[in-house]
Amino acid sequence: MLLIDTHAHLYASEFDDDRNDMLQRAYEVGVKKVLLPNIDSSSIPGMYNLVEKYPEQCFAMMGLHPCYVNENYEEELGLIKKALLDAKCPFYAIGEIGLDFYWDTTYKEEQIKALRLQIEWAKTYHLPIVLHCRDSFDETYAIVSELNDKNLRGVFHCFSGGLTDAKKVVALGGFYMGLGGVATYKKTDELSEAIEQIPLNYFVLETDAPYLSPEPYRTANRKDKKRKHKNRNESAYVYAVAQKVADIKKISLNEVANVTSENAQKLFQLKK
Repeated sequence: MLLIDTHAHLYASEFDDDRNDMLQRAYEVGVKKVLLPNIDSSSIPGMYNLVEKYPEQCFAMMGLHPCYVNENYEEELGLIKKALLDAKCPFYAIGEIGLDFYWDTTYKEEQIKALRLQIEWAKTYHLPIVLHCRDSFDETYAIVSELNDKNLRGVFHCFSGGLTDAKKVVALGGFYMGLGGVATYKKTDELSEAIEQIPLNYFVLETDAPYLSPEPYRTANRKDKKRKHKNRNESAYVYAVAQKVADIKKISLNEVANVTSENAQKLFQLKK
């Protein structure tokens, strides 16, 4: 069985103690490929190191995360663009980009400008986009719809909306929804309805590791007094997300793995 984690920050410091073991655990449960979203210029070296060490398992993106857009965003975008052009490793998407109005809206306009510019990069370099849209789905969707020329493709990362939002993503053409730990949580009836009603060929799987651990790991890790990383998510846990999707859609785990992996390979143009 092949599973693909389409979104994991495995260069994060939370994995410094056991990164090799963590990747081995992922491989053993079938997670043979992991896509690495970039954050800002400081995360690039760590991402490069992972790709160099695990060229068959780790695949890089390049972009500026909206939470790292500030008064120096133009300088940061310049460094991101330089890395994109230098191409020290292959890049499989422009990401993680988007809008985040949950924590702070001080740089709302700057976030919008950065998103628009990076979407244009994606169109120029024929790469998909990986969209972060926390508390900003409508605004993000409006920009993507405006700039969508049917050559644009990508994924709405950490999708947590209901059926109405899911149908909007489907209507764009060439876009997928990334399902992660949130899909396994209680009180996500609207998301469960979307997963149930929307065909599987519009979804990919992800973890967003080290964040948003799925159940049952979310609860179990917190209760384990001996566990060093109590709230840490990791790529192996995408297996739990796949199982939850299978349960909701009343299909086999193998079917979920096969279809979502095919979707990811198509979107990111990964070799089979």
